[in-house]
Amino acid sequence: MKIAIVGATGLVGSVMLKVLEERNFPMDELLLVASERSVGKEITYKNTPIKVIGLSDAVEQKPDIALFSAGGSTSLEWAPKFAEAGTTVIDNSSAWRMDLDKKLVVPEINASQLTKADKIIANPNCSTIQMVMALAPLHKKYKIKRIVVSTYQSVSGTGVKAVEQLENEIAGIKGEMAYPYPIAKNAIPHCDVFEETGYTKEEMKLVRETQKILNDNTIAVTATAVRIPTAGGHSESVNVEFENDFNLTEVRELLSATDGVVVQDNTDVNTYPMPMYANGKDEVFVGRIRRDMSQPNSLNMWIVSDNLRKGAATNTVQIAEYLVANGLV
Repeated sequence: MKIAIVGATGLVGSVMLKVLEERNFPMDELLLVASERSVGKEITYKNTPIKVIGLSDAVEQKPDIALFSAGGSTSLEWAPKFAEAGTTVIDNSSAWRMDLDKKLVVPEINASQLTKADKIIANPNCSTIQMVMALAPLHKKYKIKRIVVSTYQSVSGTGVKAVEQLENEIAGIKGEMAYPYPIAKNAIPHCDVFEETGYTKEEMKLVRETQKILNDNTIAVTATAVRIPTAGGHSESVNVEFENDFNLTEVRELLSATDGVVVQDNTDVNTYPMPMYANGKDEVFVGRIRRDMSQPNSLNMWIVSDNLRKGAATNTVQIAEYLVANGLV
């Protein structure tokens, strides 16, 4: 088993390495791949230094699986080249998510759709993954009509430069700006670029990807995505309207029984999810579960997860694990 990480020197790439090591992913060889300026650089994996190679070299070596986290333009150009060489690509960018011929996969929800023929598999957006993890079992039971979601997203979702901007501002240092405004002591209602509708791409990912993953285009979704000054972990306030009524005890039981979901919901002792507790963990944490008193069959939830792990690296590795376990590579 030969595995390649494309974008190995980036923020998500480094977390992918950590997750592969923690989960003891079965492999015989690991290729670390990055842009030409990083070729020759050494990265340590399991106490062994590995030299970074370029994309052309990696394609020639025909890895069984390539985990991509190198941006949309790189994925559009290089994922097909890897696929032609027989490699199964799991791509973490937005490049292939809405392609009708590509599967958009959260393993706990829809990995069973995967076949050997799927040579390019899309990993969903971080904010979508954590939301659908909590919503999938509820949709199955009560059928979702409409979702209203507001996100509170950490700067690590933007990348290394944004983390550095926040750290610099906290330390009172002037430096490079990843955002058009200061992020420390601020909240910026602007994640990704604006579309003509006035919604950002990040907001529309929550709409389109949710419908695709849950395989139901009748689900109405509206979103507002906000960047806040936390270093890691995305939070979401989610209001869900169902076709059928629900019982709150049953909702908590359904969520507690869902692999990868942890219910933290006891307001008597101030127990609820927060980014500081989700940091470094793979689970999706759900709390503040309560009935919406303003309209029937509606529920409010607060959902938190580490956006670099389950929101990106861990989900990608879990897809790879499923492929290996089921003989699809």
